[in-house]
Amino acid sequence: MFSFTHTKKMVTKSLTLLSAVSVLALPQLAQAEAYPERPVSMVVSYSPGGATDFQARIVTMLAGKEDYLGQPMVILNKPGAGGKVGWDFYASRAKQDGYELAAYNVPHFIAQSIVFRTKYNIDNLEPIANWGADPAVLIVGKDSPFDTLEDLMTYARSNPGKVTFSGAGLYVGHHIAFLQFARATGLKMTYVPHKGGTPAMKSVMGGQVAAGFNNLSDAYRNQDSIKILAVADLKRNTEFLPDVATFKEQGVEVDDSSVNFRGIMARKGTPPEVVDYLAQRVPLMFEDKKTLKKMNSAGSPVRIIPRDEVIRMWKEREAYLKDLLSDLKK
Repeated sequence: MFSFTHTKKMVTKSLTLLSAVSVLALPQLAQAEAYPERPVSMVVSYSPGGATDFQARIVTMLAGKEDYLGQPMVILNKPGAGGKVGWDFYASRAKQDGYELAAYNVPHFIAQSIVFRTKYNIDNLEPIANWGADPAVLIVGKDSPFDTLEDLMTYARSNPGKVTFSGAGLYVGHHIAFLQFARATGLKMTYVPHKGGTPAMKSVMGGQVAAGFNNLSDAYRNQDSIKILAVADLKRNTEFLPDVATFKEQGVEVDDSSVNFRGIMARKGTPPEVVDYLAQRVPLMFEDKKTLKKMNSAGSPVRIIPRDEVIRMWKEREAYLKDLLSDLKK
């Protein structure tokens, strides 16, 4: 039987433990309320100068303003394997405190998580907001003998396996566009993955490959050095490339499955209050007039999507890509 003195000691001990727990919790609460107190990093899984890197620097350039994050965002490039190197690093090693974010690319990271054994998938990453949607386009060098999509297809029919295409890695939007193009035409062609859109673009310009799939925004910025033969989307981009027809307009069944959605994400496990704060402030940063003006001048299509809609989009794209990739690999 417990004595009063023993009970009193137990109560005193419990209160002491409770106080200790409360004291330990205070820094976490204070940290969440003060977030962010220092610069925030953002991993970009592609090469410097490519469309994702280029746009990431534009959409985060105003992060230091008090109306947005009040702290600058610093870009960390970790290219390789079509984004797999950077996203594997991020999903397994980044801190879950809101100070280490990453740029996402859809369908890229979702398709790779379906095809390969990756450390990332839609279940262990937390979308914040989407800033753009960039269609894939088919390009050739300025001095290429191909002036039209039909020119290229005619040559490919007569020279099976000889037409090479560059793209920013495996199972990125460029690769998916290539797979769709090959399936729709029945042509035997070769895909050559690169470590990002910039080296893929340079290989087309330098004649190392006959053609390539790249981002509309990169192609727009390099129009003087390439020819753009088709857009992999459901309709023309009247804002930047009004004279370039879609594949469908030219009789080739390639849809919008390869359109590159770009945005910012955190690791699952990041404090909910930090995720909510970012989800509120980041879209405002994307919508700033200075940001939109610079994106427009760079030929970068903007599509701002809030967190709840991005969550839904990720789930829908994963279900769609599972069917698409199963079909394309047959």
